Amino acid sequence: MQVTRVFDILGKIATDFGDKTDLLCSKEKKADWKCFTAADFVANANYVAAALIQKGIKPGDKIALISNNRPEWNFVDFGCQMAGAILVPVYPTISQTDLQFILKHAEVKAVFISSADLLKKLQIFRYEWSFDFICSFTDMDGALSFSSFLKTGEQHYHQYKIQIENIKQNIKPDDLLSILYTSGTTGTPKGVMISHKNLLSNIQACQTFVPFQSSWRTLSFLPLNHIYERMFNTLMLYLGVSVYYAQGLETIADNLKEVKPQIFVTVPRLLERMFDKILSKGAQLKGAKKKIFDWAVDLSLKYEPDGANGSVYELKRKIADKLVYSKWREALGGNARYAASGGAALQPRLARAFTCAGIETLQGFGLTETSPVIAVCRAGKGNNKFGTSGPIIENGILKIAEDGEILFKGPGVMLGYYKNPEATAEVMDAEGWFHTGDIGVLEDGKFLKITDRKKEIFKTSSGKYIAPLVLENKLKECRFVEQCIVIGEGQKFASALIVPSFEFIKEWCLEKGISFTSNEAIIQHSDLKKEVNTFIRDLNKTLAPYEQLKRPELLSAVWTIDGGEMTPKMSLKRKVILEKNKIAVEKIFSIED
Repeated sequence: MQVTRVFDILGKIATDFGDKTDLLCSKEKKADWKCFTAADFVANANYVAAALIQKGIKPGDKIALISNNRPEWNFVDFGCQMAGAILVPVYPTISQTDLQFILKHAEVKAVFISSADLLKKLQIFRYEWSFDFICSFTDMDGALSFSSFLKTGEQHYHQYKIQIENIKQNIKPDDLLSILYTSGTTGTPKGVMISHKNLLSNIQACQTFVPFQSSWRTLSFLPLNHIYERMFNTLMLYLGVSVYYAQGLETIADNLKEVKPQIFVTVPRLLERMFDKILSKGAQLKGAKKKIFDWAVDLSLKYEPDGANGSVYELKRKIADKLVYSKWREALGGNARYAASGGAALQPRLARAFTCAGIETLQGFGLTETSPVIAVCRAGKGNNKFGTSGPIIENGILKIAEDGEILFKGPGVMLGYYKNPEATAEVMDAEGWFHTGDIGVLEDGKFLKITDRKKEIFKTSSGKYIAPLVLENKLKECRFVEQCIVIGEGQKFASALIVPSFEFIKEWCLEKGISFTSNEAIIQHSDLKKEVNTFIRDLNKTLAPYEQLKRPELLSAVWTIDGGEMTPKMSLKRKVILEKNKIAVEKIFSIED
């Protein structure tokens, strides 16, 4: 059937995947996986639509959804669509200030939540304005239970069935589907208006990038509130792939082993953690096993796609696969064939290592404003080049401006920023080009390579421009580095704030016989400083003199979402980090060179 609005996917599911028994699955603590069939999904989405109408929600009303990933997220999403309501998904970890802004700015009528903590956040606003209702996926005092909400919808569905069909018939592909407020690294959140056509154009363009099969499973762990995971999640439903929702970031390893997915989407930091755990286990091996492991790792870091390294290399790879790489795959469930990475630059060494081990790692690039994919590496000969974000999406057009900024046109480009024409005009020019704010180049006339964020490039006092992203990716190749930002705007030289990889360092301390008492103490240890400085000294040899990093400072606190240093999609908030580490920054630049 023809799918021109996102909710049309329900008809496709009923027709093509009606016998699917595990379309959407979740797990609470140590309980078994709870799965919803394709029929459950379709029915519950319809019940949500009927219950919304029964509660007085009208087409165009805004509904906030503040929840962890779970099947009910989809019931509300598709139910809102069929009732003509506009979904406003919000990160569960959002700050009180941003939450208050979003709810007021979007004029939210009703809210769906998943925890008592979120209810407390909402109750703070109860004297300023009231919602038509607050509904919770978990039963609690002070909120309508989702189970009773669904029951209401089921009881009234036949009463509102014709009305729902009439609403659906009046919804056009270019109509507003959802408002996604960008968490942003600076400033007030902006509401990105995404249409049905925007999201579907991305889904339909991405459906052939790997050989998807409806028998596959995926594990979802990035926030559904972000367009990246939401698009992929909706793509999986479109293709009939089973979606299993991880219990949380801390359970990903266990959930991967349980679900055994063929594909998952991730961000570079999580792949870095996975690879570090693999290396840490390898470091514990002894004798011949350790030598074989190290040989296999070294081999993986030299990998080139499409057999470019020759037949001898491929023979060695087969041997390494049997002895080592197969165990890496087992740690990810055993069936993983593809990992799609986005949200930040992926170190080429990670893409090489995982792809060599049989898990093809595909880097992509895009923004919330482009729904999101602009370019992505894909399966098939000549379609994956490490260090790049792959070929441009087929239904889009890209050009590089004179200053290097990436400009884009395509059906995925947003309708604009909600109630903010000034901000819309800043990124959309008169010719319809969307200005991404990213700097990049096209390699081989085909593969898009992001070199930095336009706003993050800075100039030293000598007038030389520094692109921090490139240097940060090189820094993170050091085993001792977990997180880092390169700094030096207006200064005589560039430097870096570095959060060490404390998990690795604890093992390193055991091997070296060094006592690890605390993060604060270990960052002062001369041996650790020597390891980091040696790596940076070698790195500096490959850099232009004005790019070279001097006097890096090690920090004891990891940057987190809860701490405010990272956005929910794990992008660094540079201004927040600089503000919180003023003393360290002053120490770096207070000494004359």
